[in-house]
Amino acid sequence: MGALGYGGDVRICIFLSAADLPEHYTRPARDFAERLGRAGHTLVWGGSDVGLMKVVADGVQESGGRLCGVSVGFLEAAARKNADEMVIAADLAERKRLLLEKADAFVIMVGGTGTLDEATEILELKKHRHTDKPILLLNTAGFYDGLKEQFRRMEDEGFLARPLEELVHFTEEPAEALAYLENALGG
Repeated sequence: MGALGYGGDVRICIFLSAADLPEHYTRPARDFAERLGRAGHTLVWGGSDVGLMKVVADGVQESGGRLCGVSVGFLEAAARKNADEMVIAADLAERKRLLLEKADAFVIMVGGTGTLDEATEILELKKHRHTDKPILLLNTAGFYDGLKEQFRRMEDEGFLARPLEELVHFTEEPAEALAYLENALGG
């Protein structure tokens, strides 16, 4: 077994946008990706080779990490060609299922409705104890401040079956994000 108890191949899924975004979003994402790669971990992601997804995949790969993409048929043209592993799912439901199966931990980065859909699905599974994989929300530039406030309201008003801190860890710093995940995975 490796240092993290996963045979050395820790697979961290990142839910994030495929849009081209400004540097205040791309710089922290690239920082996290490079840390993930230098640590020898595998990125599990939506497989796209555009926008923020490309920034993160480049950072992981150029820093020595591996890439496991899970794209979907209608986005196959945008899938990264030189990933270590690429799966093309039939539809978005299968894509989410495969992303969840292939990962040891999850990071939620900035994104739109697709990112939010993926994030809430894994949080719902964890709320009902169908998974105990670590989930971290990287709140770059305060992007998820409103969502964090909504989650706290859900907790305060009894809508969450588990304490919020058991469901998701919030941080704004890439270095703290990776340290948290490695600690949560037993490293």
